[in-house]
Amino acid sequence: MEKRVKFKGVWLPLFLVLPQLVVTAVFFFYPAGQAIWQSLFIPDPFGLSMKWVGLGNFEFLLADRFYRASFVTTAVFSILVTVVSMGVALYLAVLADRLIKGSGTYRTLLIWPYAVAPAVAGVLWMFMFNTRVGVVTWYLGVLGYDWNHVLNEGEAMGLVVVASAWGRISYNFLFFLVGLQAIPKSVIEAAAIDGARFWTRFRTIVWPLLSPTTFFLLVVNIVYAFFETFGVIHTITAGGPQQATTILVYKVYSDGFVGQDLGSSAAQSVILLVIVGLLTIVQFKFIERRVHY
Repeated sequence: MEKRVKFKGVWLPLFLVLPQLVVTAVFFFYPAGQAIWQSLFIPDPFGLSMKWVGLGNFEFLLADRFYRASFVTTAVFSILVTVVSMGVALYLAVLADRLIKGSGTYRTLLIWPYAVAPAVAGVLWMFMFNTRVGVVTWYLGVLGYDWNHVLNEGEAMGLVVVASAWGRISYNFLFFLVGLQAIPKSVIEAAAIDGARFWTRFRTIVWPLLSPTTFFLLVVNIVYAFFETFGVIHTITAGGPQQATTILVYKVYSDGFVGQDLGSSAAQSVILLVIVGLLTIVQFKFIERRVHY
């Protein structure tokens, strides 16, 4: 029989959730409210005066072809980072789950990259692919390929995608490995006795049972690609070349802090907030229906 905890009054539950409510209000609701309020004005760079424009900032953004292009860039970047990081992590998790000798060592080595901050990871990849002193660039030159992500838009996008996905593989690997180890071995052994090969067992048994973990990682990785990859892009390409790697969150920084267009930057923050909210609703509304718990 299931036992539930019951409180005699309402003060203790409120006291227990109060710290989280305060943190949420201070670090989420207040900044979000400020962004919505500032998006309706055009402040001067020094913050001494503000001019009411209503929805003028949003109209200007939607008419800007560079801002519209950042939507496509963000979509391509987010999909590539999510697919690459989750695909590689799942492959490594399957190998680590099947490994018997030295499994603890392999798991530890695969988890280590998660401790590297995105900005540090960006610096590491930037040095490896530096057009002058990069070791990878030098080897590519020996093979006859002239690597230059500073001028080539495709190479720049590929580099930031790989650098961003590399830092997320360890996180995804950890969850996939736990999910694989939670699957009853008796089910897989029974399928093997019936003659099902490895890929058949993975497609019909393992993958459906991993769907809750996959769904969780899908949501987390998309949010990561939208917000937490700023450091990687800033250190490697700074949004270039020709804004080929300028995703929405980096354009907020570029227009607000570099261009000092604070009203436009606030409007972009509001649009980005709405987009992430809609994506989350779509994921939980439609994709979760295919998840088997």
